[in-house]
Amino acid sequence: MSETLQHSRQAPSPRYQELSRVYRSAHEDGLTPEGDGKNLFAGNSLLPHVEIIRELVRATGARDLLDYGCGKAGIYKRDDVTLKSGESIGPIRDYWGVDSVSLYDPGVAEYSALPERTFDGVVSTDVLEHIPEEDIPWVLGELFGFADKFVFANIASYPATKILPNGWNAHVTVRPADWWADRIRAAAKGWRGQRYYFVVSEKRAGFDKLVGKLTARGKMRLTEIVYP
Repeated sequence: MSETLQHSRQAPSPRYQELSRVYRSAHEDGLTPEGDGKNLFAGNSLLPHVEIIRELVRATGARDLLDYGCGKAGIYKRDDVTLKSGESIGPIRDYWGVDSVSLYDPGVAEYSALPERTFDGVVSTDVLEHIPEEDIPWVLGELFGFADKFVFANIASYPATKILPNGWNAHVTVRPADWWADRIRAAAKGWRGQRYYFVVSEKRAGFDKLVGKLTARGKMRLTEIVYP
């Protein structure tokens, strides 16, 4: 992979700056003029991944975590979280067995302050596909830079159902698993942590007779990019 880091936190791409503005507005006002942002990007996409995160916490001895791109962090405000299996697990911090979880999301005023320290573990769900391709290297670099022991992230490699107010599909970067693997490994080069675990979800295109066009409603294929 021949690619240089042309953008950074200090100099993000114009598309990143545009998306930052769009998401700040959408969190408040929704995606349409008549919409309401109250329940938009609520932060519940974390739920399918809480079990693997607990495994990473236990394997690495992590005590404090950062949720990078937490949305409205709805799952952390519940006293009793229920898994898809129906199992009730109580508050998510207790389920993970950590002392604290810090929250960061540039689109939500309450969580918009960039952390100034590192954490044992960093989790990022439903985030990376929303980042412009040209900014992926430095954002991945931040994930690893904040993590002393482990990084977990999931990536949706298919178009979103949501369209942003500026007309863009919410998933601005849709790339196959091998593309992501190259960039993840490049960002992790020299990292001194213990483990990283990325899951890329890809949908095979299929012809939808109802709308008469190709869609991404076929079988889901999951690719794990892990270290070690």
